[in-house]
Amino acid sequence: MPEPPRSIEHRFPGILTLEGAGVRLRRSFSNNEVPLFDPFLLLDRFGSSNPEDYLAGFPWHPHRGIETVTYVLEGQVEHGDTLGNAGVIGSGDVQWMNSGSGIIHQEMPKRSEGTMSGFQLWVNLPAAQKMSVPAYRGLTRAEFPEVTTDEGSRVKVVAGSYGGVEGPVAGIPVDPTYLDVTVPSGGSFDLPTHPGYTAFAHAVSGNVRFDGHDGHPVPAGETALFGPGGSVRAHAQEEGARFLLVSGRPLHEPVAWYGPIVMNTHEELLQAMRELRGGDFVKDRRPIVEE
Repeated sequence: MPEPPRSIEHRFPGILTLEGAGVRLRRSFSNNEVPLFDPFLLLDRFGSSNPEDYLAGFPWHPHRGIETVTYVLEGQVEHGDTLGNAGVIGSGDVQWMNSGSGIIHQEMPKRSEGTMSGFQLWVNLPAAQKMSVPAYRGLTRAEFPEVTTDEGSRVKVVAGSYGGVEGPVAGIPVDPTYLDVTVPSGGSFDLPTHPGYTAFAHAVSGNVRFDGHDGHPVPAGETALFGPGGSVRAHAQEEGARFLLVSGRPLHEPVAWYGPIVMNTHEELLQAMRELRGGDFVKDRRPIVEE
């Protein structure tokens, strides 16, 4: 017997907050939601047509023990890090960075004539890989395949696969799927998911209704966390809908979290802070770039 479709277990409207040097953003989930989203730790959505809301950016800061995924929908973000990587993440581009044993980087949005918008997702690393060598993937919009379904939905495949098409991001420990889905007016979309994997959706625009729920659509800006089941089935309202659909294998490991550092024990956090103050936080500065 096939499993029934996944139902929404929790909905998160997000909280307006300031991050970095003063960037205004909406935080969908973070440390208060551990371990609900395991292996995912945080989802931030930034977006504004007012440069004062984002130009302060995210100056040089450390990370250890996680992967950060920056997806720019509109505008440009300038990046630099202690691996020697430097460049600009443009509209439709993705930066997938494994901070491993320690990296210091900056992400500075550039002034835009229109709207600057995008997302940052944090993906936890398993304990055995938290002190691995850091690595960086910078991917342009042209590198992501797009699938068009029979019903007219468009699916951009960042990681994982859909319809037999593989995304360019592979080899991630938690085996993530990361899709950007656009469903036309009145259309439907179906994604089979791995049993036992965590799955959530974030509505980018429009309103989207999911099977197995009470029928109330998820509005733009809201995140829906699904319970166990088979596929995720979505239906767009009259105006159509766009949403991110993300899933991954949970780690079921303890989480010790302080700021931009996520480890497994309090002692590991203290060690990271001692190294940061002592100047030996970054273990490897070789320019490693994963294509």
